[in-house]
Amino acid sequence: MEEGTFVGWLKLPGADVSVGEPLFELEGEKATQEIEAVDSGELYIPPDAPKPGSTIAVGTLLGYLLAKGEPLPSGDAPKVILPNQDIIEPAPSVTSTTMATDAPIATATAPTASPRARRVAQELAVNWQALTGTGREGRIREADVRAALPAESGTQTGDRVVMTPRRKAIAERLRTSVERTIPVTLTTVADVTGLVALREQFKAAKSAVVPAFTDIMACLVVKVLSRHPQMAVRWDPAQSTLIVVPADQYHIGIAVDTPEGLLVPIVRHVGSLPLLKVAAEAKALIDRARAGRLSITEMQAGVLTLSNLGSYGIDGFTPIINYPEIAVLGMGAVRREAVVTDDDRIVPGLRMTLSLTFDHAAVDGAPAAAFLKDVAHAVKNAAAILLGA
Repeated sequence: MEEGTFVGWLKLPGADVSVGEPLFELEGEKATQEIEAVDSGELYIPPDAPKPGSTIAVGTLLGYLLAKGEPLPSGDAPKVILPNQDIIEPAPSVTSTTMATDAPIATATAPTASPRARRVAQELAVNWQALTGTGREGRIREADVRAALPAESGTQTGDRVVMTPRRKAIAERLRTSVERTIPVTLTTVADVTGLVALREQFKAAKSAVVPAFTDIMACLVVKVLSRHPQMAVRWDPAQSTLIVVPADQYHIGIAVDTPEGLLVPIVRHVGSLPLLKVAAEAKALIDRARAGRLSITEMQAGVLTLSNLGSYGIDGFTPIINYPEIAVLGMGAVRREAVVTDDDRIVPGLRMTLSLTFDHAAVDGAPAAAFLKDVAHAVKNAAAILLGA
């Protein structure tokens, strides 16, 4: 990254900070992260240090960690990029029980906004200070910012749509995938009667965690991958070579639709986790993704990604590879259909279209087709494979 948005300090001025403690929050193109201290000392924040909402370049001075007894530093003020001065929230007024700083003090009538409202206001170019908040004591919420779009400049300028930094990052990753892979999509229809029945077992038992279809599929896919090593590889972007992923590092990505755009959190070591643990891990990651709290490392090192559009009523589609992975598996809607059995009887069944997009530069069609066939077979026998039933 070349720049990011400074969200705010996690320590008060004058606080003693130890190595490894979360010190401040920084929002990048795809996630908001807590940045840990790389040294220890007493936190000193200069008067004109970046304020929450400031866009700061890599290398910007934010503050100092001073040794005990060390005098306050002097020198030039840090350089700060402020693309929209109006959205910087004034600092709260200082009381006798709070530690005073040199930051500007807001008046009693100054509006306040939640950190998320400020970030959304910056992305959408909305002057939140001109809005009337609907939160407690008039606090401006994200909904207030988005509701102001028709009255403000909105996300459109003439016939052009202004892209947020996160949307730009997503677009760049998709372009990279298209530029560096030769995508081919295979589809098949799988019998998911057993898959649905397995999930219903957990619901009937009132399990604390009910696995989603994506969670069950993740567990099945890693078992199939172990028999198809040609599919368990990743590109090394630096050398344009393939890296074989060992079975104990089969990390599965789950495509998640968030208010900020598509993100892919990675569930790690799926092969060594029981189904309910995978479901709990996936839920926690999805919740963090939708709250904008994923770290960069939580979106890296996947071997294969799952994309589920079934809830939208979509059957087959062409998912895009999450480069440097070489394959992505799309899951369609569960459909109740008439099925012809081997003895020519027509019975009701539950079916799902599976769409496998793979990189033909990394693997040929026959191995990819064999992998998809095995996945469909595993789905049909989900309970026996995962529970030994």
